Amino acid sequence: MGRYLDMINSPADVKLLTMEQLTTLAQEIRDELVSVLSKTGGHLGPNLGVVELTLAMHRVFNSPKDRFVWDVSHQVYIHKLVTGRRQNFSKIRQTGGPMGFACRSESEYDCFGAGHAGTALSAALGMAAARDKANSGEHVVCVLGDAALTNGITLEALNNIKHSTKRLIVILNDNEYSIARNVGALSDYLNRIVTNPRYQAAHKKLEHVMQRLGRDIARIEHKVEEAFKSILVPSVLFEEFGLSYLGPFNGHDLPRLISMLEFAKQQEHPILLHVQTVKGKGYEKAIEDPSTFHGVGPFDIETGRPFSRKNGAPPNYQDVFGDAIVRFAKQNTKLVGITAAMPSGTSLGKLQEAAPNQYFDVGIAEEHAVIFAAGMATMGFRPVCAIYSTFLQRAYDCIMHDVALQNVDVVFALDRGGLSANDGATHHGIFDIAYGRSIPQAILMAPKDEDELVDMLWTALQLHGPIMIRYPRGAGEGVPIKPQPAVLPLGKAEVLQHGTDVAIIFYGAVQSIAKQTLATLEAEGLSVAFINARFAKPVDREMLEQYGRMAKVICTIEDHALMGGFGSAVLETLSDLHIDTPVARVGWPDQFLEHASSNKDLQDKYGLNAATAVAKVKEALADAKRKSEGQKFRVVTGHAGAA
Repeated sequence: MGRYLDMINSPADVKLLTMEQLTTLAQEIRDELVSVLSKTGGHLGPNLGVVELTLAMHRVFNSPKDRFVWDVSHQVYIHKLVTGRRQNFSKIRQTGGPMGFACRSESEYDCFGAGHAGTALSAALGMAAARDKANSGEHVVCVLGDAALTNGITLEALNNIKHSTKRLIVILNDNEYSIARNVGALSDYLNRIVTNPRYQAAHKKLEHVMQRLGRDIARIEHKVEEAFKSILVPSVLFEEFGLSYLGPFNGHDLPRLISMLEFAKQQEHPILLHVQTVKGKGYEKAIEDPSTFHGVGPFDIETGRPFSRKNGAPPNYQDVFGDAIVRFAKQNTKLVGITAAMPSGTSLGKLQEAAPNQYFDVGIAEEHAVIFAAGMATMGFRPVCAIYSTFLQRAYDCIMHDVALQNVDVVFALDRGGLSANDGATHHGIFDIAYGRSIPQAILMAPKDEDELVDMLWTALQLHGPIMIRYPRGAGEGVPIKPQPAVLPLGKAEVLQHGTDVAIIFYGAVQSIAKQTLATLEAEGLSVAFINARFAKPVDREMLEQYGRMAKVICTIEDHALMGGFGSAVLETLSDLHIDTPVARVGWPDQFLEHASSNKDLQDKYGLNAATAVAKVKEALADAKRKSEGQKFRVVTGHAGAA
């Protein structure tokens, strides 16, 4: 007999299995997750932890009519496996395969897409309110991790549940982790519930009674729990928000989960089920190192070790940043690093280890991180907020209102500035130049290599006001880092090579594309200037005026959307200078980009490469030539008396 997993083509097939078969299916799914993700990479730990929970949900409810809303949605791999995407699962997060997050355009079973934390409860509450108004009968089930409770949007939604809907099921998946271990008072609060000895003792006695009673366990258990919960756990937070609280339960006990979900399904009021799960369950390496296996690259199953990079490979930009901030923090005790639950992803964990008193993790709360930094800055400290480009979007108003308007000194280290190919649209950091340029007082920088990243961080600490430094995911260029960083002149580009026909101006870590463009154009006999912009705000007006009047074409290259990006800044500046030299802009189109196996796949598809740059330059040169010849013709014919 084959695997049960191979027989699952829709949730209807899950409902046909016996409890014993479901248990076997759960193990098969874990084996599949480890096998596939060891090759593709992905969110292994979170998915291993919700296998039974996902199967129980599909056993009890009728998706897609009943709606499942997943917070962050990086834990939907099992959901995808049982909703018709099993055949293509081996290509998850790869070109042509399923996205690693819920995606409305991918399947009717994904009712709400996400990639950022804290959105699920608001979305689910909106669906429930709409259902109530439409008088339809579907269930809305919201699955959120305990880390989502550190996000302000979740708290805003909690505040509105009582007044917005009559019926909502919230499942709190409590595994004590987001990416790193959760922090803050709410995490402590959940821990007090879980570890309260009187509550646990009562739970054990209650379970014994329930086993003897047999039928209708969940309904009886709920009534008994209500009787003693207010004594053992006074003022339960969730009930104050209008949610009947039930739990905590073992999130890997399938019969119990199914029983509790059946009970929740019958309730005519909002209810929260608190389930405890083990992140990484079923794969010991993931349990031992939950941070690494939260989102892991390809790895060796036997050892759990990621496949090592080639000997001598350059360090990742995030690690260069992490080492630099540790180095600078040792010289300045007023320097502090702030992360929003991403100590490993940003490498700010290096600062936590080296100088814990100069490190803050505020949880998944980017808005708070920014204003918290602003508050510290008013007291003479030099905060550096290390936040992914795509996550900092959530705090745009805080940067504008609380940092820039007051002109306080906060440095923003925008990790993942540019593509995050495997993750897709929710994680591509291709909009930060546009939103950064719109902020008065802001200074925007991007390094061409890892040594310049260190220079830029050092420079930022000498400047004032809001400063954004964007750098990409992945390895640097292999450039050695100087013993002593340099202070870069504000708003000045680096002219690497002079030329008169074409001026290539690149911004950030796209130097390799720019070099290929340079080589091709020079091979065709053109004189080409090669310029590292360094700054998108302020741009180097003097340089642009010089090359704008000298060159026939300017070519800008950036790992960012063209709309509002660095090329737009060049066009605006040339317009202000009354220079009409054509600008061939190379960057991303005005759309959300899908996930892919590699950056190159997307670069080739959308034309962020040397071939496109060369073609655009040639087209602009041809247009300029035609325009010049046309002007000469008009002058001649005009002299002859033509109108």
